[in-house]
Amino acid sequence: MHQSLFKVLAFSGLMLSGTAVAADASIKGLVDLRFYNVNSSADGNSYLKGDYGKFRFDDGAGVAVGQLGLQYHVDWENNVSLTLVGNGFADRGNSAIGFTEGYISYKGVPSEKGWRWQSKLGIFYPQISMENIATAWSTPYTLTSSAINNWIGEELRSTGGQLTLEKLGKFTNSAHSFGATVSLFQNNDPAGAMLAWHGWTIGSRQTLLHEKLRIPYFPALIGELAEQAHDSDPFRELDDRWGVHVAASWRYDRALRVNVGYYDNHAQEGIVKQGQYTWTTEFSHIGVKYRLAKQWEVIGQYMQGSTYMTSPTFEDVVNNDYDSGFLMLRHFWSNHHLALRLEHFNVDDLDDTQGDNNNENGNAISIAYRYRLNKKSFMLAEYNWIDSDRQARAYLDQPIELIERQFQIGYRYYF
Repeated sequence: MHQSLFKVLAFSGLMLSGTAVAADASIKGLVDLRFYNVNSSADGNSYLKGDYGKFRFDDGAGVAVGQLGLQYHVDWENNVSLTLVGNGFADRGNSAIGFTEGYISYKGVPSEKGWRWQSKLGIFYPQISMENIATAWSTPYTLTSSAINNWIGEELRSTGGQLTLEKLGKFTNSAHSFGATVSLFQNNDPAGAMLAWHGWTIGSRQTLLHEKLRIPYFPALIGELAEQAHDSDPFRELDDRWGVHVAASWRYDRALRVNVGYYDNHAQEGIVKQGQYTWTTEFSHIGVKYRLAKQWEVIGQYMQGSTYMTSPTFEDVVNNDYDSGFLMLRHFWSNHHLALRLEHFNVDDLDDTQGDNNNENGNAISIAYRYRLNKKSFMLAEYNWIDSDRQARAYLDQPIELIERQFQIGYRYYF
């Protein structure tokens, strides 16, 4: 499905390029290199390797390609554009390269009153993150994304269309601007599986469109969930139904931005194909970005929702409520940038399935420093601390309550 869509996007781009409409092509990219050191009493592996570690990297020290991002963009004079985004990641036993987004978009000319239509068609991230705003869906503030946005990067992608109506205040001498967005999407029916089975995580690894995700061991996999595949395929369409994401935004001058929204993949219960189950996943979200003073800014996000999966006979197998939130304080001056992020996350297991306890509660602190070497190059240092309780760790003889620490030094080059 994704390969076919990318061929259509590429063909459409070639067709438009061959018309009399002038085109302006550009390429942006990111090279992110890291040294890391991870320490915990469990001496375990990362969630990416099918364990319960909360960080992207395994316990121990090493070097990695944090991200190799490439963003190809073509603008035509008719206000239509094409965007293709590829990413590569490399570290011990977990290296891959591929596409993460690809879409055609239209951005209309504002009316005299400041009304403007925008649209998007293809594969894209839902409009949620207040952190991941830089090239190839990277975050410019820290080396790791918050738990909320790390989950978005892992399990959420919209394949479909998006329509936005904006009211730009500057056209009527107003400091207030508003926006409303509606998206219809498919190919996200298993979303929620990894949030249930390895819980919230903090990292910088986006799932490529062709990738599958390793599921950690728990006894129900050889019991009631024996039909479940060993890997989750998050961008799979199983029921031919459309999900919906609605969002609204308010901006006040350059000082304040507020986003709110509701996401529902509208998955039909009880479907399983080739070991992949439909997960009915929905959540509400809010994000705020506020400039406190000339060199101070606060960013916050909160998400609350539910995800559940039933057997083909419509019996509850997995049923979870979840929530997470973070608050980040930024201070920036001259070539320096300092960020402090505080987080809380939680999963409540509401089903009675034996051997599949998804209960989780945790807190995290991240401190990041960035120094600008020049316009394109940055050095970064970051410390992360996570204290979490997760009952499922007992299945691998790991401590239920665990403190995990991570230190990273990074170099980033944007081009």
